[in-house]
Amino acid sequence: MRYAYLHGFASGSLARKGLALKQAFEARGVPFDLPDLNCPSFARLSHGAMLAAVDELTAGGEPWRFVGSSLGGWLAARWAELHPDRIDRLVLLCPGFGLGSRWPKLLGERAMKRWEGRGSHPFPDGAGEVVDVHWGFYEESLRQPSVTEVPCPTLVIHGRADEVVPIDSSRGYVATRSHVRLLEVDDDHSLAESLDRVTDEALRFFGFG
Repeated sequence: MRYAYLHGFASGSLARKGLALKQAFEARGVPFDLPDLNCPSFARLSHGAMLAAVDELTAGGEPWRFVGSSLGGWLAARWAELHPDRIDRLVLLCPGFGLGSRWPKLLGERAMKRWEGRGSHPFPDGAGEVVDVHWGFYEESLRQPSVTEVPCPTLVIHGRADEVVPIDSSRGYVATRSHVRLLEVDDDHSLAESLDRVTDEALRFFGFG
């Protein structure tokens, strides 16, 4: 069994949640991967390239368990849907379902028009440096399935005060899928105040609690 953390948009392999999970798992003698999913780069970010990066990570043929955060949660669920025989369990943190439909709400109509007109929009990357991300990333998000069907037992952890991905998204998802459980926490999208609990719940769900 192999384990990995799939980070979200504007994040990277040194994300705080990923590092905390890696430390907790490796303290128990369990190797834990932190792939960089800004593929082919943050400026040219592509859903297809991210999925290809997970394909490369998992090329050995072993079964996997992922913790995916935000866009990484969508990515984990989508990869699992495409490879149901390769995935054992998932933990999804504020999973970013419906990303294409949420961009206009997140940025506003004026910023969306500027993004389209300029062909790029400035976003801070995982290191906090502002990078112009291409309009094609948004267009590709509209072509991707907004919601995916996870084929395995899945734990969703979501903050009630999440303004990036409102918790109703996860409540609706779990309501129609008996193999998916939702844990609500008093936190926002970052889950920064719940990091210890997220780590403990992931360990327990994967059988290390």
